[in-house]
Amino acid sequence: MRLGRYNRTLVFEIGTSLREARLRQGLELSRAELDTKIRGKYLHALEDERFEAIPGETYVKGFLRAYAEYLGLDGGLYVDEFNSRFASAEDAVPQDLPSRRPRPRPRDGNLVVVALAGIVAVTVLVIVAWKFGSPGGSSNQPLGLGPGTSTVQKTPTTTAGQPNRPKRPAKARLVVTAARGDCWLRVRAGSATGPLVYEGTVQQGQTQRFVKWKRLWLQLGAPSNLNVKLNGHKVRNFPQTQSIVLVTPRGVRSA
Repeated sequence: MRLGRYNRTLVFEIGTSLREARLRQGLELSRAELDTKIRGKYLHALEDERFEAIPGETYVKGFLRAYAEYLGLDGGLYVDEFNSRFASAEDAVPQDLPSRRPRPRPRDGNLVVVALAGIVAVTVLVIVAWKFGSPGGSSNQPLGLGPGTSTVQKTPTTTAGQPNRPKRPAKARLVVTAARGDCWLRVRAGSATGPLVYEGTVQQGQTQRFVKWKRLWLQLGAPSNLNVKLNGHKVRNFPQTQSIVLVTPRGVRSA
């Protein structure tokens, strides 16, 4: 992959801000690798801004967007910053070569060639995405949802000539009900240092809803008194003693 001329006007440092966001949340690269399904060496390359270590600009942008949003950041902003600093350079076309008019080919033959080329291109992209995008081994299983439900990540379909951009994750729609007694609760957006969303005691019979955020940090006083639903499904194995947890669209895990 050839990177374009470096733009001296920087808005922010891509790699440094990613690393600082991960460290603020106390996350190891190995944990981020399991959660994002992106190999650790590519996450390390993103934090060091060694984009040439990743096979292709399409995958640089896809991994960059997915990793930034996993850390609670704006993935689109990071892709825009990458484009402004490392846009691909166009090869210069010689001007002194005589132009040759191609011979017209039968229309049906052109359609067959285009169709075959499209099939081959899609197949190659799928194989490369599987080879370089999966860390291998078993993935970290978050605290499960209700019976009969599971979270499935769909591989975004691509067509020839279009970038393979991961779909942005849905919001974590969390509903907390004090069903068996009172529970003190503190909620922050993103991480332990994020903006305070709620702090107080949820009294028995009351319900609190948090539906505007992709990632929530919760500190719980008496979680055994709560019924908790995430995206409409009851959360299984929710902590029963004083705990701190992280909530994402994919599930609930200990912080």
